[in-house]
Amino acid sequence: MAGPLRFRASTGTWTRDRVRSQLLAPLADSFGARLEEPWFEIGDDRYDAVRLEMDNGDLALFCFRPGSAYWLGNTETPEALWRTDKYTFAEAPYAVTRWAKRELTARLEVTDPWLADFEYVSWFFLPVFFSKDGQNTTRRFFAEDAAGFPDATREEGLSFYESLLSTGVLDEHRYTMSSKLGTSPGYDRTRMRATMSEFTVAKLLVDAGLAFEPEVEQASGHALDFAVGEHLVEVTRPEPPARRSHADHPVAAVRETGGAKRTDQLAEHPEATLIIDCTSFSDAEWTAVAAERPAVGHEPTVVVRARPNGRIEGYVHGRVPFDLTAALADA
Repeated sequence: MAGPLRFRASTGTWTRDRVRSQLLAPLADSFGARLEEPWFEIGDDRYDAVRLEMDNGDLALFCFRPGSAYWLGNTETPEALWRTDKYTFAEAPYAVTRWAKRELTARLEVTDPWLADFEYVSWFFLPVFFSKDGQNTTRRFFAEDAAGFPDATREEGLSFYESLLSTGVLDEHRYTMSSKLGTSPGYDRTRMRATMSEFTVAKLLVDAGLAFEPEVEQASGHALDFAVGEHLVEVTRPEPPARRSHADHPVAAVRETGGAKRTDQLAEHPEATLIIDCTSFSDAEWTAVAAERPAVGHEPTVVVRARPNGRIEGYVHGRVPFDLTAALADA
């Protein structure tokens, strides 16, 4: 399975002639390809640069100077670059990453201007918006599912996550977090909604003024979603009853989803806080849950539902070892 977009670094000597023979020619044979000038200059004049546009819509960027070259693309990698090291946007030279960001963002402004309007969302998810697997599924998810908010416009859904990502709190975890959304080989709305629940909980923690670490590896072999200081947090998201083969009532859906976690991560880490995100539920479904406040057999458990305007409401069973009162409205 392809991962998020990364640079491939070559230490060989490249010229335009070599680019045409070893990069353009094989891509032209496979897909139809053309060599074009970049839309922007690199801030380091030691580099020459080109764009490779494929007839199927794929794109590759390549910049090179003596002893150093960087390839970035969501197309088939030419054989001349197969055995090269990969680097994230944070690891490649600043001038190269800034140039690539400008090139890709400008492309997004042409193809999906509604998405490019959200500066922080488009930057954060850029490695999956242009990845082999994620370029279509992630854009479709944000467009059609409003990033997981029912009965909301795509702009309303994206505004919620724009406010989180603009804080910069997840910047150093960009590849870990964004790749969860964008490396599935198909359009899996359930999985993508569950991924966005981790961003929703991140916003809850930020709004509560809490420092945290995402995706925390444990000796048990599990990776729990967050650590807040020494306290672990696991996040889960029930699908609404209409989309479930079992649990045809929202209260039953909450209990079933929470129960599944009890036999998995929480069996190994019973001290962890479980957060159940009901953001996929309709107003009527959430009203039923909030009225009954079902427990799931694990404490502490926090059951929440977020809305695009930034409001997160919910209820708690057990004693949560960190303070959420500044961010969590009572259901």
